[in-house]
Amino acid sequence: METDKKFSYFFLGLGIGVAVGILFAPKSGAETRELLKEKADEGKEYLKRRSQELRDSAAEAIERGKQAVVRQKEVLAAAVEAGRAAYREKTEAAAAAPPADDVAQGI
Repeated sequence: METDKKFSYFFLGLGIGVAVGILFAPKSGAETRELLKEKADEGKEYLKRRSQELRDSAAEAIERGKQAVVRQKEVLAAAVEAGRAAYREKTEAAAAAPPADDVAQGI
């Protein structure tokens, strides 16, 4: 029985709300629909513009990342080559020098 009263009050409130909404609506239905359509179009254009900006900034970030990787690769290659050159110099110098035992014995 109490549930019946709750439903009655709900529908009464719903009816009053609809009546007040119709009485105090600032624009006609056609005007309101046009306004909603315009706002939806504005929102759609905004989303298109923002998504394009995000795509562009993501592409720029990816490109900067690629450039950083290339630079680091070049630095690493130069360091490896410098290490190889230093190793070659030391091995060539060691091969050209007399053995340490011969020098100590005066041969």
